[in-house]
Amino acid sequence: MLIHFNQAKLQQFDELARKIIQNPEQYLQFDSVSDFYQGAWLDLFPKGTTWAVTGLDDGATEFYAIIEFQHHYLKIKCLSEISVTFGISNT
Repeated sequence: MLIHFNQAKLQQFDELARKIIQNPEQYLQFDSVSDFYQGAWLDLFPKGTTWAVTGLDDGATEFYAIIEFQHHYLKIKCLSEISVTFGISNT
């Protein structure tokens, strides 16, 4: 049986993204942008996943984050409420 490792990593990313969307209270507990960087759940994404966060400093309470693996992404908006979007880019 051959395993396509790239496909397995995409599946791992997608499964974790769906878990985060379904149970945001388990993953997305932020008082500031520094809490995002300290999230142990980031290590659950497959190797090669990247993330970037906006915010004026580590104490920023409103910020945007994008987590990407290849063309798959998870966008997090942390404003007065937290919202999450999962998708696949066309580029």
